[in-house]
Amino acid sequence: MGEANTSSIDEDLLLKSFYAEVSEVERDNEVVRILSCFKLNAFEYLNLPFDSSPEDVKKQYRKLSLLVHPDKCKHPQAKEAFSALAKAQQLLLDPQEREYLVNQINAAREELRAKRKKQLKKDTASKLKSLVDEGKYEQEYEKSDEFQTQLKLKVREILTDQEWRRRKMQMRISEEEGRLKKDEEESKEMWKRKREHEEQWEGTRENRVSSWRDFMKGGKKVKKGEIRPPKLKTEDPNKSYVQRPVKKG
Repeated sequence: MGEANTSSIDEDLLLKSFYAEVSEVERDNEVVRILSCFKLNAFEYLNLPFDSSPEDVKKQYRKLSLLVHPDKCKHPQAKEAFSALAKAQQLLLDPQEREYLVNQINAAREELRAKRKKQLKKDTASKLKSLVDEGKYEQEYEKSDEFQTQLKLKVREILTDQEWRRRKMQMRISEEEGRLKKDEEESKEMWKRKREHEEQWEGTRENRVSSWRDFMKGGKKVKKGEIRPPKLKTEDPNKSYVQRPVKKG
């Protein structure tokens, strides 16, 4: 255990000593490389193969972070590049985030394999060679720079498509949340107005009751010169109305 710790310390010292000698041009170039990476793929930020292990991620992060550390690198965007590396490492060490990214990489690889299979059907010589080598021919091809470049581009394409779908879904969710919030506010305002109306109605209750009582006590008084409502003359077979004049006092 002690020997392992000593070895790790020696490695760190050697690494720091090496990067102390790295020129500013190399540091600046690395900052530019990091900031020009495809933003949705953390493997690209750390310049790692897609099958790199979590331990590989930690080692590469330590190596690159020393190279672009703001205290060591004078590039004006060194801090931004340093933060990008830290975020990339965080994503690749997070089980869920790593699984999502690996799934997209595998989907891209399967698409390229399907495309490759169609091409081999047309190329009899390559097809026979693939069958004879029992898959070794294809394994070697997938290690080639050509395939790795295609895979990198296909991964970008798939990640971009997934991100676009995610953003559209988020937009729809935000719109729906906004609509529900607006409906809730309108409902609250409606109940508020209703409650205020009821309170006002209740507040005038005593006045209304008092007015009614005064009306009932006073009776129906007829003003001078006022014509009374017509009275039905019951003995009149034609049910004609007779107007009775009001006596003036």
